[in-house]
Amino acid sequence: MAYTLLEVETKQVKDVSDYEKQIYDLKQLLEISKSFSSVLEYNKVIESILYICMCQMRTLSAALFTKPDINSQYFTLGTNYTGMSLDPDVNYSISDQHRLVNLLESTNLSYSYDEMVEILKDGAKDIGFLAKLSPSLIVPLVAKKRLNGILVLGERIDLGDGSAYSDYEKEQILNIASLASLAINNSALVDMASTDMMTHLKLKHFFFSKLIESIDAAIMNNQPLCVFMLDIDHFKQFNDTYGHACGDMVLIEVASMIKQCVRNDDLVARYGGEEFVVLLSDIKKSEAFKIAEKIRTTIADRNLEFEGKQIHVTISIGLKEFTAKRTITANKLVEDADAALYVSKNTGRNKTTIYSAHKKEPVAQN
Repeated sequence: MAYTLLEVETKQVKDVSDYEKQIYDLKQLLEISKSFSSVLEYNKVIESILYICMCQMRTLSAALFTKPDINSQYFTLGTNYTGMSLDPDVNYSISDQHRLVNLLESTNLSYSYDEMVEILKDGAKDIGFLAKLSPSLIVPLVAKKRLNGILVLGERIDLGDGSAYSDYEKEQILNIASLASLAINNSALVDMASTDMMTHLKLKHFFFSKLIESIDAAIMNNQPLCVFMLDIDHFKQFNDTYGHACGDMVLIEVASMIKQCVRNDDLVARYGGEEFVVLLSDIKKSEAFKIAEKIRTTIADRNLEFEGKQIHVTISIGLKEFTAKRTITANKLVEDADAALYVSKNTGRNKTTIYSAHKKEPVAQN
C-alpha cells in the first residue's frame, strides 16, 4: 500500500505520540507500585486503590469487593467504596463459588456489566445489586492466579472522546489491578501477623509502631494525644471459677465494648493477657477522660452471661496525656499510663486514673 508524504508524516507523529504515552503510563505504573508498596495498613491500601483507579480511569465512583478475612467464603463490599449511594437493606456480598468469581479468576479480564450478564445469563440474577452501582467496568484483582478482589468502576467522565474504555485502557486498569491485588495480599498478611485472632484487636508491637508515628505527628502539628492502659479486674477468677472458655468470652466481649466506645480513628490493641491499650490522637486529657469513663461504665453496667450464669465484669483504667511541649518516648508514655492504672487497681478498682507528673503518685479521678 502506497502512502502520501502527509500520511507518512501523520503516521510518524502518531507513532511518536503513542510511544510517549506508553512511556508516561509506564512511569505512572511505577509510581502507583511505589504508592501501594509504601502502605501496609489494610484500610489505607483499599483507600489508595479506590482513589488511584478513579483518577486513572476518570470515574466518579468506585467500589472494591474483598474477603474480610482469609477464611471468609464471600467477597463483600463493607465500607470499601467511594462516591456511591448504597441501599442499607441490600447485602453486597458475592460467594467465592459464584460463576462471576470463576469467570474473573480464570480469564483475568475486565467486563462491562452488560458483557458480564451476557456471559453469565441466569447466573447473574443473584448479583443484580451490581447494576445499582452503575458500573462502567468490572475488574478482577488477581495475583498468583488467585482472585483477591473485584473492582467495580462507576460512571465514567466523558472528556469528549466518549466514555467507552479502549483496549489500551482496559490493559492499563488490569496492570493497576494486578499491583493492587499484590498490595491487598501483602497487607492481609501483615494484618494477620499484627492482629490477635481471639479479640480481633491489634497486638502490642503494632500499637507501639503506631504510637511512635503518632507522637511524631503530634509534635509536628502541635497536638495532644492520650494513651489508656486498661485491665480487667479479678480476671483470674473467671478462669478459675468457670474455666478458660469463660475467660475467653470475657476478653472478646470487653474488647468489643472498648471498640464501641472509642472514636473511629482511635487504635485499640490487646497489650497482653487481660490488658488492653488505647491510642487517641488529637485529644486533650479532659475529653479522653470522658471516653475512658464511657468505656468503664459501659462494661460495669453490662452483665455478661456464660452457660446460663450472670457474670459481672469491671475494668480499671490508667490515662496519660502527651503534649508537644514535653519530650517523652513511646515506652515512657505507656509506662506512665500503666502507673496510673496501678493506682486504679490499688485504690478499689473499677475506676479511671489520670497520671500527673506534678505529683509523686498519680491521683484517682473518678
